[in-house]
Amino acid sequence: MSASAAHPPDSARPPRPGLRERKKLKTRVAIREATYRLIDEQGYETTTIEQIAAAAEVSPSTVFRYFPTKEDIVLTDGFTPVMEAAVRARPAGEPPLEAVRSALRQAVGTILADQPREFARRGKLMLEIPAVRARMTETMAESSLPLSRAVAERTGREEGDLEVLVFTASVLAALREVTIYWAEHGQKDDLAVLIDDALDTLEGGLTL
Repeated sequence: MSASAAHPPDSARPPRPGLRERKKLKTRVAIREATYRLIDEQGYETTTIEQIAAAAEVSPSTVFRYFPTKEDIVLTDGFTPVMEAAVRARPAGEPPLEAVRSALRQAVGTILADQPREFARRGKLMLEIPAVRARMTETMAESSLPLSRAVAERTGREEGDLEVLVFTASVLAALREVTIYWAEHGQKDDLAVLIDDALDTLEGGLTL
């Protein structure tokens, strides 16, 4: 391997986050870690935003600035931007469903590699706590917007095109059901395989 390949020029490297972004990330991580620690100690329902703020050494208003609800602390994982970027990076001529399939594999793989314990805890809480599951459904509309943009760009359609909206909503609904199924079955199955199976069902026109 040449020196230039081993050490790509600065222009080829992703920009390093600035000090402000690093501080924000550090605060988000501290809040999330404090939340899970308190949930482990005393349960989800008993844990309050005030307790989380104290444990993370921030104010309650700071917690709300980063996470509008307690459920969002559990659910927010950076999946959506990873997914959107992965779809945009797929080859231009690739069919939309295959592009999304590959992007989902990449995004899920990234989250599982970077946050394995958090992902497992999130699945468990989503299964056990109705409020967490309900909030996941609520945030799907927000999550679908960046994915719709990426799919619309690939297909040359408008972001608000009905078929684009139905397509992205179907994919995210399938992902939700897969995640619930995975949690219900003790997180023992290969999540990537389950996602593939779900997308195969969509590709087959929902024929059973």
